Amino acid sequence: MNMVDIIVAKRDKKSLSKEQIQWFIENFTNNKIPDEQAGALLMAVFFNGLVEDELDTWVKAMIDSGERLDLSKVSKPTVDKHSTGGVGDKVSLPLVPIVAACGAAVPQLGGRGLGTFGGTIDKMETIAGWQAQIPNENLVKQLNEIGGFIAQPGDNLAPADRKMYSFRDVIGCVESIPLISSSIMSKKIAEGTANLVLDVKVGRGAFMKDISQARHLAETMVKIGNNAGVKTVALLTQMNTPLGNAAGNALEVTESIDVLQGKGPKDLTDLVLILAREMLQLANIDKDPQSVIQDGSALKVWNEMVKAQGGDLSQAIPVSNDVRHFLADKSGYISDLDAFKVGLSAWHLGAGRTKKEDEVSKTAGIVCLAKEGDKVEKDQPIFEIHVDDPARFTQAEVALQGAAIISPEPARERDLILERIA
Repeated sequence: MNMVDIIVAKRDKKSLSKEQIQWFIENFTNNKIPDEQAGALLMAVFFNGLVEDELDTWVKAMIDSGERLDLSKVSKPTVDKHSTGGVGDKVSLPLVPIVAACGAAVPQLGGRGLGTFGGTIDKMETIAGWQAQIPNENLVKQLNEIGGFIAQPGDNLAPADRKMYSFRDVIGCVESIPLISSSIMSKKIAEGTANLVLDVKVGRGAFMKDISQARHLAETMVKIGNNAGVKTVALLTQMNTPLGNAAGNALEVTESIDVLQGKGPKDLTDLVLILAREMLQLANIDKDPQSVIQDGSALKVWNEMVKAQGGDLSQAIPVSNDVRHFLADKSGYISDLDAFKVGLSAWHLGAGRTKKEDEVSKTAGIVCLAKEGDKVEKDQPIFEIHVDDPARFTQAEVALQGAAIISPEPARERDLILERIA
């Protein structure tokens, strides 16, 4: 194999052979490809794409760069959910125990956040004692005994993706449908689930701002999953306004527990139940997910999951000791609540990262005290700002300027689900 030939072929919009793709992924993972050549190929893929056969081979090669999680000894039907992320998106936390309480096995391998919001693992690590990295045999045991886990992938699960993700970031190749979809799907297929629901966020507070691009990403991932033998569907969900009320790691854990106790925000609860029904349908389980909230069994599974991974349920979720308020400048109805501005404010407070090495604040964040459609009075608090570093407050407050538009009449309620792709 000759790396220059591979670069030139993709530069000239030709399809790469199975052997060329496998050779590149293997040698890239093992640090045998010079950075400038790897960067040249990824940039060629960025501009010229990968056809379906190429992409399927690319994903398989990324999976084969490491180990797969073997779930053959799990006695229950396996199903997972992946979200492309957004402001206030803590869906995985209540969703996993709800679907597990209905009789499925939910192997949720999550990550840390990069950008304006923390990832699933950042949120879970606000729980005292909770451990993200668990040996594979313990994960399988937990699926059989409890029904679900939320954990961080081991270093040998699709290692090609971990290296490629960091590499794409520094060469400006993040926004590529083939590279995004292969990154997400290589990890999800490698985790061993038989069924997968994708939650592709669209709007100001999401990675995908444009619905046509989000649809393209969803369609691509659904094809990859189904071609790999993983029954896959996708929902496009709106992310113009924050999901739920809280944006910030510990704040979102508390709100997730509220959902499990039947007192969570309506939009968050509705989306969790919609995704749960999709997952249960794929797993051929006929049960109403609302019932396991009402009878307390979903909360029981959550407690068992947390305890199994070292979490100390006797300790309260941490909270900030410095809480300030942002007031409405006039009376009226909130007609627009900008997810991007709320997320940016939370990021300024320390709830997100600039670089993957950065620490995130456990307690900093924003709570929306009013949402779109709510009536507010002048000088009423509309945002609660949770601060753990007072030096960050001013920038966070500036970012909230204009986040809530107040109008004489309420605007039409936004659709939560934009499209379903199967």
